[in-house]
Amino acid sequence: MKALLSKVVGGPDSLVLEDVPSPVAKPGHAVISVKAIGVNFPDVLIIEDKYQFKPERPFAPGGELSGVVKSVGEGVTNVKPGDRILANTGWGAMAEEVALPANRLWKIPDAMPHDVAAAFILTYGTSYHALHDRGHLKAGETLLVLGAAGGVGLSAVELGKAVGARVIAACSTQEKVDLAIAHGADSGVVYGRGPFDKEGQRALSALFKEACGPGGADVIYDAVGGDYAEPALRAIAWEGRYLVIGFAAGEIPKIPLNLALMKGCDIVGVFWGTWTQKNPAAFAASIDDLLALYASGKIKPHVSAHFPLEKGADAIAHLGGRHAMGKVVITVD
Repeated sequence: MKALLSKVVGGPDSLVLEDVPSPVAKPGHAVISVKAIGVNFPDVLIIEDKYQFKPERPFAPGGELSGVVKSVGEGVTNVKPGDRILANTGWGAMAEEVALPANRLWKIPDAMPHDVAAAFILTYGTSYHALHDRGHLKAGETLLVLGAAGGVGLSAVELGKAVGARVIAACSTQEKVDLAIAHGADSGVVYGRGPFDKEGQRALSALFKEACGPGGADVIYDAVGGDYAEPALRAIAWEGRYLVIGFAAGEIPKIPLNLALMKGCDIVGVFWGTWTQKNPAAFAASIDDLLALYASGKIKPHVSAHFPLEKGADAIAHLGGRHAMGKVVITVD
């Protein structure tokens, strides 16, 4: 079988497609014939050794997939050969076949396409954990989403509306704002491209404050970071919750903590990957809830680009260049 491998530290052009042995299902594991792989920002970071986890090389990037169970090992009862599934992998998904612990597999409905399934678990899982467990978002509250047209951003928009919140989408272009509104955002705001000087940050903060209204944002979902973080925090409501999701802008912001004091607000870290390991029962329940929301039509991944496995490096480069809206998916023939 073929796998897209990171053998040296580098960008997408350092990846190589090679033949590797097919995996065998050990006890408690299943082998998956991969049909589609979701591409996410951690894939950009992990091949450059900039992510929190640094797997031993060679490894395939790819944190989520969908496919069909090919075989199961001893003791596996939750899935059987032929079942259509989705899974989170951490890394390793960009291959024709993958062996995974069976308890990380979820059956998907027959009506759920494989590309949609591959774009589901990581983004919606992150946003569900962020908004429900860390942000405690409630109906009637105001949610400001930065990077609202990206994979996690759109999932936050949809889940915020499912809760009954007022959702404001902040994006870098009007086209992206329009996409977020089509997915349920109540309104949107277009911010400029950073970096910003102090005057630019003040103008950005005024933009966010105007969009949120005099009460401010009860919850801020920030997957962008960089020079956007402090201006967004200045638009938070009294006792609001600022969710640290990621740093797509490329810089980790330095937040003046006097802002947290004056706003009486919480700055809350969201690390879905570690949470899933420490809270497996809650993680499983969240995926069941998300699949139910999908079945009811309240959430649906927006897949904007497809790449074949042999062009997987191009898929990662496309995402890393911040060109994508919604999700980018690699398909396996």
